Amino acid sequence: MNQFISVADVSDINGIVKKALAYKADPLKDKSLGLNKRIGLLFLNPSMRTRLSTQIAAQNLGMEAIVFNVGQDGWALEFEEEAIMSGSSVEHVKDAAPILGKYFDILCIRTFPSLKNRDDDYSELYIKQFIKYAGIPVVSLESATLHPLQSLTDIITITETLKGIRRPKIVLTWAPHVKPLPQCVANSFSQWVNAWGEADFVIAHPEDYELHEQFTKGATITQDQDAALKDADYVYVKNWSTFTDYGRIYCNDPGWMMTNEKLQLTNNAKVMHCLPVRRNVELSDEILDGANSIVTQQAANRVWAAQAVLSEVLRNKK
Repeated sequence: MNQFISVADVSDINGIVKKALAYKADPLKDKSLGLNKRIGLLFLNPSMRTRLSTQIAAQNLGMEAIVFNVGQDGWALEFEEEAIMSGSSVEHVKDAAPILGKYFDILCIRTFPSLKNRDDDYSELYIKQFIKYAGIPVVSLESATLHPLQSLTDIITITETLKGIRRPKIVLTWAPHVKPLPQCVANSFSQWVNAWGEADFVIAHPEDYELHEQFTKGATITQDQDAALKDADYVYVKNWSTFTDYGRIYCNDPGWMMTNEKLQLTNNAKVMHCLPVRRNVELSDEILDGANSIVTQQAANRVWAAQAVLSEVLRNKK
């Protein structure tokens, strides 16, 4: 693995899931793999689980992890080629990234969409510029359109909780929120479940919340949440803003919030969410605090997803 930006960088999804679960069983079994190696974690927006889990994963492999909050701890970066830098940006990525490539063995980047210009966000300029100029492997800690570490974690969590279900029905359902959120997690989860190919996958959302077909192709898509939930084995709850009329909230119908009453439609489904979650907006307390919720297990698995990815990158560098 030369980089980790999307599911396209993974040749064997079940193989990397197996590796992650092996690390969960024995976290320090490769504690010298990253000895004398250094990993840089660059954040262009805030993080809790992604930051901490990746640091722990790196340390489990013997790596030194250094965190840098771009724009807060250092200069604001410019990413456009041939930019006339007469504004607030102080340093161009083509000057900064090669230096970071000398400081680190692996560079992890977390960016975030503006939700203002769809073409800009979906061009993935920020992470592509780091890949272009850093000269070392780049791992996405979330980009403008995808969150691959989260999605790998989700497949890991589903795999370890299947308990004899041969082909689960997985439902990704839109949820209300107080502000527009990016499509990253929904895009990425859709991409990974479709690529995995071992589930019946349904996406439920209100009118006008269609995701881009490049991520959802292969899924059944409906605007009837109750029909989607029928006989589901897993329900992944997530808000996202509109794609076509980009970055907006049209519908905030509280009727889309997941509750125990809706859970009765399912096959006693396990409920997932990437966190952070707005309680009693996206998910009810009764769901989050109930026996069907696996959100804590899911979040804890972030360490093993990151460790599996970093170990693959480190082995490829040797």
